[in-house]
Amino acid sequence: MAGIYIHIPFCSSRCIYCGFYSTTALEQRQRYVDAVVKELEERKSQGESEDECIGTVYLGGGTPSQLTPSQLQQLFDAIHHTYKVETDAEITMECNPDDITVEYAAALSQLPVNRVSMGAQTFSDERLRFLRRRHTSSQVTQAVDTLRTAGIGNVSVDLMYGFPGETLNDWTDDIEAALALDAEHLSAYCLTIEEGTPLYQMFASDTAPICEEELERQMYEALIDKLTAAGYEHYEISNFAKPGYRSRHNSSYWNGTPYLGIGAAAHSYNLKSRRWNVADIIKYMEGIEQGHPRFEEEKIDNDTRYNDTVTVALRTCEGIDLKALSPKHRDYCLRNARRFLDDHLLEHAGDYLRLTRRGLFVSDMVMSELIWI
Repeated sequence: MAGIYIHIPFCSSRCIYCGFYSTTALEQRQRYVDAVVKELEERKSQGESEDECIGTVYLGGGTPSQLTPSQLQQLFDAIHHTYKVETDAEITMECNPDDITVEYAAALSQLPVNRVSMGAQTFSDERLRFLRRRHTSSQVTQAVDTLRTAGIGNVSVDLMYGFPGETLNDWTDDIEAALALDAEHLSAYCLTIEEGTPLYQMFASDTAPICEEELERQMYEALIDKLTAAGYEHYEISNFAKPGYRSRHNSSYWNGTPYLGIGAAAHSYNLKSRRWNVADIIKYMEGIEQGHPRFEEEKIDNDTRYNDTVTVALRTCEGIDLKALSPKHRDYCLRNARRFLDDHLLEHAGDYLRLTRRGLFVSDMVMSELIWI
């Protein structure tokens, strides 16, 4: 088992775009942490991780920095007591900039956390207010400086583009502001309209204009140009890293490595099946407390495993390892890829099939044509 993902669903307020499971029921934090600890122990006793060492731990959300230092300590104590964790394991925690006080950063430095992923999203206070983010642009810089001072030397920053009314110049200003932070890792995502979110309702009622596709493409091109020129490796569609600073945890998803998902709505993958916990904090806690965890499970056959490979491996700069495919799936993949090779959206490099730069922007379309039906 290469990694453990723990979902921390708590948020003090909800952003208008977020489609991940979250809750503002902060009074449930200690009960939830107790349930997570119990699930960690029970999943280990069921033999899911066998005797493998854990190489990565990722606390995602929600907002993990809404947990207190003592609650975080309880989680890490349980992980290290229950599982074999590599001495150089990558331990990532997502944080909101406004949660990073001097005191909180000092507490993090005493925990096993050695990587922080921070949701900056934009350096425009106007766009931050539109998203209903709690922090200001200046707090992002302050938070990174505070983490550095506390001794956390691996920081990832999330950005977002494609806002209603955003111009290409606005976006390049955001990129320059992010580069000024000198972060080890940067992720950038186009603003997505998730059904069921307040943002979806805004677009449905025509109160916010949609960013044009051509402008989105220009923004993505600018992102690639500026970050690669600054020395970042474009190793996955939305992710850029300084040499040696790829996200090891997220790379395990893209490489098809097994991982254990703990907490409400968390997903697990063990090569043979995919499992996901109930996306309801009360039902999750009650199930764990009563000894009857609530989850669903999907068995993975060879065709599904091929489809998984297409949709994750093709996101990476390496692409699909054709040698790892069965003859049936390799022939199918190459046959369906032919027109994309002719159009220079895909390239066949040695034993790998990967997206070209032109193909990156239409990756979803390409993947859909390679999927086994």
